[in-house]
Amino acid sequence: MGPTASGKSALAAFLARRFPVEIVSVDSAQVYRGMDVGTAKPTAAERASVPHHLIDLLEPTAAYSAARFRADALAAVRAIAARGNVPLLVGGTMLYFKALREGLSDLPEADPALRAAIEAEARARGWPALHAELARVDPETAARLKPADAQRIQRALEIWRSTGAPMSKLVGGEKRAPPLRLVQIALVAGDRAALHRRIEARFEQMLTDGLVEELAALRARYALHAGLPSMRCVGYRQAWAHLEGEYDRAALRDRGIFATRQLAKRQLTWLRSTPGTIELDCLAADLADRAAGIVAGARAERTA
Repeated sequence: MGPTASGKSALAAFLARRFPVEIVSVDSAQVYRGMDVGTAKPTAAERASVPHHLIDLLEPTAAYSAARFRADALAAVRAIAARGNVPLLVGGTMLYFKALREGLSDLPEADPALRAAIEAEARARGWPALHAELARVDPETAARLKPADAQRIQRALEIWRSTGAPMSKLVGGEKRAPPLRLVQIALVAGDRAALHRRIEARFEQMLTDGLVEELAALRARYALHAGLPSMRCVGYRQAWAHLEGEYDRAALRDRGIFATRQLAKRQLTWLRSTPGTIELDCLAADLADRAAGIVAGARAERTA
């Protein structure tokens, strides 16, 4: 686990050369087909060298949830273990790690028709108006959401309209922890400024590699709109606004870097509150060797 630009993929590739692992992506953006540049998706060569799972599952018009991730990840983990290999879960979507580790409340599955209706209302009235509606029927959930938090407002209203019960009353139900022994390695930054320089260089490279052109091609191919979960991903959200003429390429660079830094800050906050992690400095020269030692020790304990 770790923030963006902390070197998770490089470390995973190193571990794959040392151990019989298969990689399970824990990334809410890499599930979308065609979104390669802006998600730093593993290259074809990298995916050929070691099996990767939960990548390129959906078209960018679709939605993916923590509940579906949990089901997909558990299925992948069981299949990998059955082959005698080690599941290596790699990514920065901390909510997905939490869902896998702690389980989920028994909430209703997504209703595509109801979601589409709510999205249509949002386009007509705006998400702040729907947030106000949520505040009337589920004030506890609304209080912890910002009026522009489209994805979570949509889910909370969907639950209310489909069950007649507020989401806040349902999330306290019994959760199902995974039947797994997890070894949690958290990559943290000993030098925050150095991580910021990595983020800046990474986003500039994405622009050079064609982030804007990739999004333009996706917009030509699919019926996309700015409210879709895929288009709210950091980088794509800023590139969308650029293509809409809201600001120039220089502003795109600055806004993209700022948004990515904010994302990294949120990811690090999640990591600090995650129990049972082994923290490693992502900037340390001996990072790979230390991580390999942890994995080797865990495997030895498992077979002892």
